[in-house]
Amino acid sequence: MPGLLLDTLRGKSGSRRPVWLMRQAGRYLPEYRQLRAEKGGFLELVHDSAASAEITLQPIRRFGFDGAILFSDILVIPHALGQDLWFEAGEGPRMAPPLADAALESLVAAPQRLDPIYRTVRLVREQLGPETTLLGFAGSPWTVATYMIAGQGSRDQHAARVMAYRDPARLQAIVDAIVAASVEYLCGQAEAGAEAVQLFDSWAGSLAPAEFERWVIAPNAAIVAAFKARHADVPVIGFPKGSGEKLPGYARETGVDAIGIDETIDPRWAARELPAGMPVQGNLDPLLLLAGGGDLQDAALRILDAFGGRPHVFNLGHGIDKETPIAHVERLLEVVRGEG
Repeated sequence: MPGLLLDTLRGKSGSRRPVWLMRQAGRYLPEYRQLRAEKGGFLELVHDSAASAEITLQPIRRFGFDGAILFSDILVIPHALGQDLWFEAGEGPRMAPPLADAALESLVAAPQRLDPIYRTVRLVREQLGPETTLLGFAGSPWTVATYMIAGQGSRDQHAARVMAYRDPARLQAIVDAIVAASVEYLCGQAEAGAEAVQLFDSWAGSLAPAEFERWVIAPNAAIVAAFKARHADVPVIGFPKGSGEKLPGYARETGVDAIGIDETIDPRWAARELPAGMPVQGNLDPLLLLAGGGDLQDAALRILDAFGGRPHVFNLGHGIDKETPIAHVERLLEVVRGEG
């Protein structure tokens, strides 16, 4: 029998909402920090299948979330396409060569770099009960391209946005390569045991409407179509963070099964404007979860009420903050589950 989360992503509504949290496997958990101290750097953990499986399972054991999200990173795709990838302490990811200065054709693909991640999925699936849905994921092409072009994260995605205007054919080639690699990657996760997948477009909000159509909607639609041709029964959640009023168009045109919304979206607006019956995921502010208190309960109840007329997965509007107290997560789950 499928779990509550998988049923909801397939369009079913029930008396209880499934809940999982983006970045639920990570730094706010003391058991994660202990394992990280033993094992070393972030990328080393991603490539250690046993450790990654353990990290994926830690929040399930502690909180009983309805979904287990694979512990990995969106930048494994640039790594598989041939860019060097490392993480600078306190500064985040770095990639070389940056494609602002180097040709895509200069990269030598290394798809074997994804093999440990498929092993992680298999290990988690072996240890996960049938009531818990295993979620895989990939970064969406626009967001991944911004990192590949700049060689690191950036506040306004300047280098990629300039390339989109000055040399769109060059950016299109990069995006096409990411699309092709992402389809294979997501299919590999599904074949290893992932029951649903999410496409993270963290920087979708940086684009003007016409650019959003080309660099967000079109590539995600291509991924969904190719993935669904091979895994029609595996739901796809699209999460175009910051898309605002462009969200309904994304929901209609990409072919995703469910839509994730960030904390800047009014849930009542989303409930009204998104396609009827489409499952929605979100959208508590992660910083409200960090702060806690009565406002946390009130906001959670407002979200539950707003989406009471459609399939709804309770989640945050983005990833959980690393300073979030465990007690606040426990309180949120009590509210969502109607336990007090």
